[in-house]
This record gives sequence, C-alpha cells and structure tokens, in this order.
Amino acid sequence: MKRPAATGHPPIRKQRSILFAKFPPAQAPEASLYLSRIEQLEVVPGVQPRAVGVAYDLRHHSLEELEGNLEDRGYHLDNTLMSKMMRALIYYVEETQLHNLATPARPLKRSQSEAYTHAWERHPHGDHDDTPPEWREYK
Repeated sequence: MKRPAATGHPPIRKQRSILFAKFPPAQAPEASLYLSRIEQLEVVPGVQPRAVGVAYDLRHHSLEELEGNLEDRGYHLDNTLMSKMMRALIYYVEETQLHNLATPARPLKRSQSEAYTHAWERHPHGDHDDTPPEWREYK
C-alpha cells in the first residue's frame, strides 16, 4: 500500500484492537512485546485477555500491515465470522482513506458552477411564455 507523505498534514490517528485465537494460549502478551518494538506504534493492554490494543497514524501503519506481520511471525488471529467481517471492513476503510489522500484535490465547485453557467446560457431567459398570443388574449 502506497503511503502519502506526512509532511504538513495532521495525523490520521487510529485505535484498533487485535483479537487473537484461543489456542495457543498467551499469544496476546507475546504479541504485545513484539508490537511495542515497532516505531510509531503505541501498544496498550486490550479490554479482553486475548486482545491487544494498538494506536497508530494511518500514514505510517495500517491494521492489515500489523496483522500480516503478526501472522508471518506465527500468531493466530481470531477467525470468527464477526472478526473476519470487521477486519475486512477496517482494511477497506483504511485503504480507501490512503487512496483518497494520494489523489489530487479537484475543484468541484468550479466545475459544477461552469456546468450550470453553460446550461443557463443555452436556456431562454426573461418572461418567456410558450402559449400562443391568441390564447393568452382569449376572453
């Protein structure tokens, strides 16, 4: 995933929870130690015993990257349907945010006003009534 430059922009702070599988036990403390060595990543104990909380700037890390590193190291993430769906949604949202940061800003207002201006120029103005004069003066 291509990351935009972080210069001059406010951080996009994310706080996520990484949930591990029940087996093998005691994965969360070991993973917490591993994650705490990664730069620009804050690690906090999770609300659940099998979870680790992480906080990061999206310009430096993503949940997909962090969980991929953990899986490469042999950790097993929770694979319940709800966890998979939440994980996929977060991956999509973060990827979309990064993509939108990399695209140049388009002047939408200007192009919209030009479209309305061109349409207005082609439209007849004033008190234009399509009713024939003999019908308007009918008594």
